[in-house]
Amino acid sequence: MKMEEEDPVRFGAEFGPKRTEHSTGVSLNTFKTLVWVSNIGGLVLFALGLELIMVQQQFYLGLAAIVGGVAIALFPSNYEIVGMEIPEDESESSQENENVKDSED
Repeated sequence: MKMEEEDPVRFGAEFGPKRTEHSTGVSLNTFKTLVWVSNIGGLVLFALGLELIMVQQQFYLGLAAIVGGVAIALFPSNYEIVGMEIPEDESESSQENENVKDSED
């Protein structure tokens, strides 16, 4: 028996390198909120890491906090924003316009 490959709906399907056909992405407002929250969280962890390194003299724990802060700050860059892709009919019409301009020259 041959198993058919299906496109499963999974948690977090709106971000990541392998999107499914069923994922919808996130709105621009949601993306902005995620960016602000993650940047503030990343900055807090970064400051905590510097505090641990400089004042508490705990280098490895401070380094882990700094790396974690950077990872948290970069997290929303994986999301796909709804409406950012070029609609198919516009891309086809722009392609036709370029062909017409080339033929006129």
